[in-house]
Amino acid sequence: MAGSAGRSDSGSGSILHAALQQLSGALNLSLTLECPLSVAVIAVDRYLSLHPTPESYSYDLTVTDGRLRVKFQLAESLIRWVKNGSLRCGVGVRLCRLSVVHDETRLGHSYLRIDGIHSITEMSEMFDNIKDVDNIPQWFRDDVIRTNGPLQLTRKHYLSLWINDDPHGSVWIANSPPPHVVLDVSNITLLGDLEAFLHSSKRPLPLLVRILHRSRIRYYGKPGQNIDFPFQVYYEVADQSGIMSMVLWNELCPEWFHRLTVGSVLYLQQFAVKPSYQKRSRPQISNLSLMTFRSIEISLNPRSPATVVTVVPPKCVQPQWDLPDVPYNFTSRSEVEANSNHACDIIGLVTYVGRLERIRSKEKSGPEKYWAYRWVHAVDGTSDSPFILEIFSSSQPEIFSNICPMTYLVCTQMRVCQEAGRFVYLTSSAETQLFITGCHKKQPYVNEPKVKAFIQWTKTLKDSVMLQKTAVGGHYSYPPAPPTFTPTTKTNTANETSIIAVAELKGELESMQYREHKRVAIQGYVVAVQYHSWPPGDQQPGVNAAQETSQSHQQQEVSNAGSFRHHITIDSTSTDSDSAIPPKRKRLLSSQAGFTSHVEEEPGNEAELEEEESESEDEHMPIRHSAAREVIDQRLHGSPYAQAASQPAALWESSIWPLVKQNVTDHFCCGRLDEGSIAEKFHFDDREVLLQHLNLCPAKWTPDLTPQTHTHTPVACTGYFILTILGLNQKAAVDILFLPVVTLDDPRAAGVPHSHHDNSLLSCLTTGHVYVEPDGTCPDPGSLMSSAPQMESERVVCIIDLCLLGENRIETICSKLYRTADICQPEST
Repeated sequence: MAGSAGRSDSGSGSILHAALQQLSGALNLSLTLECPLSVAVIAVDRYLSLHPTPESYSYDLTVTDGRLRVKFQLAESLIRWVKNGSLRCGVGVRLCRLSVVHDETRLGHSYLRIDGIHSITEMSEMFDNIKDVDNIPQWFRDDVIRTNGPLQLTRKHYLSLWINDDPHGSVWIANSPPPHVVLDVSNITLLGDLEAFLHSSKRPLPLLVRILHRSRIRYYGKPGQNIDFPFQVYYEVADQSGIMSMVLWNELCPEWFHRLTVGSVLYLQQFAVKPSYQKRSRPQISNLSLMTFRSIEISLNPRSPATVVTVVPPKCVQPQWDLPDVPYNFTSRSEVEANSNHACDIIGLVTYVGRLERIRSKEKSGPEKYWAYRWVHAVDGTSDSPFILEIFSSSQPEIFSNICPMTYLVCTQMRVCQEAGRFVYLTSSAETQLFITGCHKKQPYVNEPKVKAFIQWTKTLKDSVMLQKTAVGGHYSYPPAPPTFTPTTKTNTANETSIIAVAELKGELESMQYREHKRVAIQGYVVAVQYHSWPPGDQQPGVNAAQETSQSHQQQEVSNAGSFRHHITIDSTSTDSDSAIPPKRKRLLSSQAGFTSHVEEEPGNEAELEEEESESEDEHMPIRHSAAREVIDQRLHGSPYAQAASQPAALWESSIWPLVKQNVTDHFCCGRLDEGSIAEKFHFDDREVLLQHLNLCPAKWTPDLTPQTHTHTPVACTGYFILTILGLNQKAAVDILFLPVVTLDDPRAAGVPHSHHDNSLLSCLTTGHVYVEPDGTCPDPGSLMSSAPQMESERVVCIIDLCLLGENRIETICSKLYRTADICQPEST
């Protein structure tokens, strides 16, 4: 294997270079390192797998030792560590096995692969002086074409790391002002005349149209598919004769997506006319007196024929062309409730931004796909209630990831949803476009009356007052579950909450990926309740003798295995690596994670709109794992500060729990409350740090993204409850968290009636909140716990929100508890 690293002395002093030289002399194309190689991960890139495999996507990792950077493909057996958020940019890794892979279908092409990782660690301080990773020399082989694309050259581009529908990488050409053009528009075709060309060999004359709407990007790639750029974008375009859909295909998407924006005027030549695809969503356009043509659509293709696209600069657009303006339907917050199931545009001042989460697409064909979304609150001064917005990625990552409190937010084509006739919120559509402070200048909507009215209202505000009403992050789920639980037999419904056996939670947790949100329902009995104050004290975790014994073992074991505290071991080079772990260590690993089994400890699977243009320290401590395979309990709470719950301030157990707990084979313990589950106050000075914590892990590490600490100021949390739910068969139990809403400052209180109830613990669990008297009186935890015996022998259904926060921290939160009287029994068949 011949190779070099730029100049001959580029690899001087590089441990990576030395290892690669060893690999070049390996006769079997593989190298097992006697001493693991410590490097830092500076890029993680994803692309569609070449052939159908259990893993839909392949990953390339770029690592550095500070002197050299090298790109490797990640072996398929290690991909799970990327998926669960452990192996990511900005961490250190210790490599233990490398190999060379030759592409036998090409002449002179091969690449490097990481086959074994000994451990994942914190990034070493030796990388603190790196200012620009691109300045680190890159190693390359003589038989490798130097490219910024995937190592498997049959793939021409990388995908966004966590979702498929965002533009990502240098192949996506940035927007730039179009050059001045002189057009002859005396001979053009109107949209209303295009149907005559559907079955004709004669080509229509050029089109002159304005873009009214744009959809998000759709990626339709599949393994084995021989299309270099399987992308598609829909547009709605219009001229004086009407409105029609236009489709941008394949490599034209990276070339033109950023340049074909809403409001742009296009001169199109050599396009195709096709029958339209009817089974797709369309924007609602209700305030233009133009005909909409839905039987055909304009197809822009890279070949056969190759479409010629010209963007006309705004100064060159002539009034005599009679092109319609972009239509808007701005709706104020006070008007939303009367517009159920309609599309609207909104503008508001952001007061709350939730963390970015993902949900798995229910599409059954093609590779696995995730949708990214976040919850946002915005106010416009017309109502005491905010807009509650469920915003999905709109293929505008630079905007979507920078939404923060105190910015002006415009969302177009939002759909109004009303659940159970009570809870109103807006969700984005495929055609939603987002605009935040810094993006509004020269947008077509700036002269809309309601936009101007909003700007006038913001002039009456004081920043200091509004800042007190802002928050970010934490667990958030909307709308609330209905008052009664009705089992459903329908599948793939949008709001379906599947009911599963308690023992099946293990499989659900094992299958979850980084920042994935999932809602499930379980049924059983509440057999124990603990109350814990927040923030936790310095006392050691443990609530009973068994846990205290576990802690003493823990302290003894850690003192005997110092390196265990500093990294997570995931060596995949040997399938027998678990056998090397002493039974005592296995017990320690499980007890640290909080999963207990009474049969065995068993390893599991792994300003003016027009003028404005001018994670906590603990979260980044080392992660811990068993040596070779991931234990499911550690996915419940892998962060060191969430290993176990602190000593409860109050505890209740049902009379049955001491009698049956010995027979419980699986007990899933959640540990104590994670800081990331609590909404916190927003501070301007911490804006960049907070955005890091709210957004997904980036695909590329930069020094300014080095994890930073900040003071976490909870909005409203003085304590939380841990409920132990015992399954009906008394063989499995689970501990879940309950965080009641105790103040209207809590973002979860928005849009939810603060109904009166008797402030029993059961009432709090069924409503989700503590009732605060008009005079501000709030029950203390002791009085709530004193009513816990009401739950003795009460059969319940519990709705649980699950989210893998990252670094193997699983959030398990009770969002609703149904009493026996609130459960509708299914009809017998």
